Amino acid sequence: MATNVTKNHSDKLYYTIGEVAKMFKVNTSLIRYWEKEFSIIKPQKNKKGNRLFTQKDVDNLHLIYHLVKERGFTLDGAKKKLRENREETIEAAEIVRSLKKIRKFLVDVKKDL
Repeated sequence: MATNVTKNHSDKLYYTIGEVAKMFKVNTSLIRYWEKEFSIIKPQKNKKGNRLFTQKDVDNLHLIYHLVKERGFTLDGAKKKLRENREETIEAAEIVRSLKKIRKFLVDVKKDL
């Protein structure tokens, strides 16, 4: 099963909400909702009031996405998991991300055969 999340390895300091939504292939309204629900998402706002997400915010959104969309946690369950086992959650998300990269590589190799 392929994930909808694409990891951006840019050196940007800030991402707009549109860029973040595009990374996760979700609506901006979901990003705003998760921002309200999870205190670890703290975008800055510019003079116009536009949200500016740091790489740390994006990394935290990856964790939330992993728990809610990939593992099927409820929002309350995801909050609890992040509070109680944050490091374990980070490790699990990284393992899943690595396995998906390997799978994609193998599928590409198979296509080339």
